[in-house]
Amino acid sequence: MTDISAINAPRIDLGVPEGARVIVAMSGGVDSSVTAALAKLSGYDVVGVTLQLYDHGVAIQKKGACCAGQDIQDARRVAEAMGFPHYVLDYESRFTDAVMNDFAETYLAGATPIPCVRCNEQVKFKDLLETARDLGGVAMATGHYIRRVEGPGGPELRRAYDASKDQSYFLFSTTKEQLDFLRFPLGDMPKEEVRRIAGELGLVVADKPDSQDICFVPEGKYAAVVERLRPGAAEPGEIVHMDGTVMGRHPGVIHYTVGQRRGLGVATGDPLYVVRLDAAKKQIVVGPREALLVGRVRLREVTWLGDGDGAAAARRGEKVAVKVRSTRPPASATLTWDDGWAVDLAEPEEGVAPGQACVFYSPDEAHDRVLGGGWIAGTGRVSS
Repeated sequence: MTDISAINAPRIDLGVPEGARVIVAMSGGVDSSVTAALAKLSGYDVVGVTLQLYDHGVAIQKKGACCAGQDIQDARRVAEAMGFPHYVLDYESRFTDAVMNDFAETYLAGATPIPCVRCNEQVKFKDLLETARDLGGVAMATGHYIRRVEGPGGPELRRAYDASKDQSYFLFSTTKEQLDFLRFPLGDMPKEEVRRIAGELGLVVADKPDSQDICFVPEGKYAAVVERLRPGAAEPGEIVHMDGTVMGRHPGVIHYTVGQRRGLGVATGDPLYVVRLDAAKKQIVVGPREALLVGRVRLREVTWLGDGDGAAAARRGEKVAVKVRSTRPPASATLTWDDGWAVDLAEPEEGVAPGQACVFYSPDEAHDRVLGGGWIAGTGRVSS
């Protein structure tokens, strides 16, 4: 067995006794492979688990995917090289029900889904976590770039050291109970360090490209996947200006998202943007860019990871920072209650789409701690 000191790698502390069984979720990529390798070299009883999620790795074989046929083989080869057992679990039906069907229904309802969040929420951190306990694990480690820090009130979720790889936006629905069991040993590492360790260990995935986009959507063709899952469900309708003027026709709301400008097929003297999708009326509502600005975001299915009672924090107007898109920096906001959870943005933002996530962060300058978040149910102006 390789000596961990020989490869200039950190001995990771997962907060459980040396020799304890740790289940590692292995997608077949470099991050989860290094997580498993470091856990093994740090003295834990590692069991690697890979999920087969769709089409038995045959129907969708695209570069940069995960959990496909080659990825399963790569995870198995890493386990063999590092000397720990590896299991492949058939979660295809669970993934279809919890992630792919939700993806299709969300698009058909005129919203914009984030299936990676649903996968973490419903499959990896729910079903797989239960399996990890059944396998005798005292903890489950993953290759996500996020930090788990012990705070005065228990474990806290914090943004990754490597800001360019931080995955906190996609893990907002992690519950406190799940956080007790989960470990994220790569949260303090830069990506280049992870690849260096993989190279020194001679892992077959050392130079493997990162997964991109959505694993079950070949070439980014979202509408084609929705039409395959729900044949005939996408119906054409009208493109309507905010002033009520009918400007053209569209082939189905699944082809559009809030904030979209290109590909509308209609024109005036000024640029037009998709302002709203009305699936019930089969309408695409367009307008000028300033119509995209919203000040209030209404939420559903909120998870609270902060201190105390989250609903009470919303009712008293607690200050937070929020991200309404994964690529945007946290911005100042205030939690509020509008017949349910809502957020008032300090500065209006554009392109806030129902179906996306609004993630809460601490209001300090670093916006380091993840306080939870929810799914965007609707938007509007701040009440006067």
